[in-house]
Amino acid sequence: MIYLFFLLFFPLVVTLIVFPMVAKLYSKAGKNEADAKVPIKNIMVWLEIIQKPKWWLALFFVPVINYMNVYSMITDMLIDMGEKKTWNRVKAAVFPIPFLLSYANDDQWKFIGKGGVPAGKPIPKKSQSREWFDAILYAVIAATFIRMLLFEAYNIPTSSMEKTLRVGDFLFVSKFHYGPRVPNTPIAFPFAHHTMPVIGGKAYSDIIKLSYYRLPGFQSVKRNDMVVFNFPAGDTLTKEFDSARPYYDIERDSGYAYVNARYTILTRPVDKRENYIKRCVAIAGDTIQLKNDVLFVNGTKAWEAPTAQHSYLVETDGSIIPDDLNIEFDFYDNVQVVQIYYDSVFVPFSYHADELTGQTFNLYRVCCTKETMENIKTLPYVKSVKSFTEKGLQPSIAFFPNSDLINTWDVNNYGPLWIPKTGVTIALNPQNVARYRRCIINYEMNTLEEKAGKYFINGQAATTYTFKMDYYWMMGDNRNNSQDSRYWGFVPEDHVVGKAWVIWMSKDEHKGLPAGLRFNRIGTFVHSKFVPH
Repeated sequence: MIYLFFLLFFPLVVTLIVFPMVAKLYSKAGKNEADAKVPIKNIMVWLEIIQKPKWWLALFFVPVINYMNVYSMITDMLIDMGEKKTWNRVKAAVFPIPFLLSYANDDQWKFIGKGGVPAGKPIPKKSQSREWFDAILYAVIAATFIRMLLFEAYNIPTSSMEKTLRVGDFLFVSKFHYGPRVPNTPIAFPFAHHTMPVIGGKAYSDIIKLSYYRLPGFQSVKRNDMVVFNFPAGDTLTKEFDSARPYYDIERDSGYAYVNARYTILTRPVDKRENYIKRCVAIAGDTIQLKNDVLFVNGTKAWEAPTAQHSYLVETDGSIIPDDLNIEFDFYDNVQVVQIYYDSVFVPFSYHADELTGQTFNLYRVCCTKETMENIKTLPYVKSVKSFTEKGLQPSIAFFPNSDLINTWDVNNYGPLWIPKTGVTIALNPQNVARYRRCIINYEMNTLEEKAGKYFINGQAATTYTFKMDYYWMMGDNRNNSQDSRYWGFVPEDHVVGKAWVIWMSKDEHKGLPAGLRFNRIGTFVHSKFVPH
């Protein structure tokens, strides 16, 4: 209801309450007071008084924009009445009823004319500060409108979608495909996501928190769409490491760890959580399963992008990787990472064995596309290549649903797991509760308790549960180097931001401009090039 009041019914609040209460302002402007009491017409007459186009009426029905629109309409009215003090105009826009009533009922205030100048006389040129203020205000309105309802810029920060979407790609993300979400936190600093630029701190206010609502789009999320969404498993964390145990960092980029560390989740509203991008490999109602790194959806082998990457075990003849192949070293988690040849990633199979024993590596884990692997096979020092699976390299509790009841799944052998769908009812038993507890509690805002072998939802005994939202399963094309739904589970529909649309800029992060520009990627429509037809 709070959403309906502040957004959907906001125009009605203005047209039914505010404008009728200040009907005397209409008569001061030479209009009939009765016009102020006719819904919608009073908005049109107000626009006529301040000489604004009639199409501004449509802005009253655009969330967030409507607040800015009313601010502009009120300040323009007061300017036309000769109010020169900016602070007074701001107060009237923020608290319209008491301040507009004072202007309406005080006989010293008369309607003068456009810009506070009587009709027939030239309107004085706006001050430079007012020119700048108006320009910035309208630019903010237009940019907010575009960013909230149409599309938003996004850049690829990690390699989880290589080689489909590459680090250094800059995207426009379409919000009109799936329908734009109305902000959960409508009071926010323009253009900032969750943190204020430069000074830091929150860029939004918690005073108003609205429930999930999505305006109509022209399609739903489909299998194999590349989707931008808010990270569902919390966001900012502070971690305290237990030095007595090995540490596994499950989400390097967000700092999200499940095991061998104590952590505190600092939650944010859904629309202010970190943005991620993955491929939606399964939609609500589907069943997914991985068998030896092969994905199956509803029992059928899933489509795979030709740019998808997999891990291989490469055996060499003992030769050291030659320097003339532009080797570039990086270090992460005590594993030597070598980027080499066709942008592949070579990881020595043993941890720094050469430093400890002086031995030469001859086994490498190689992450690359199938096409690249065919080229690697032709290298003279490569003896053999086979698929590399990571079973047992990470504790099974690290994988969603992070339960001791389901502890045999790993990154390459996972499931089967059913994706929740709106209106579908499941039985409440230990296995289902382990799988869907997060959906029931964290996403659909219920309490779930188990007492004496029975389940209680919101304090009521229950044997079944009916889902309220659709959910999706997201995975990276760089399958074995992607922290995705296998680690943090389902993505609820209210977390979906939009659809990856077009690459408007692409540059190699390790090169300067213009050498680093990838001209072959600029202007690429993502949904037409990297999804099946």
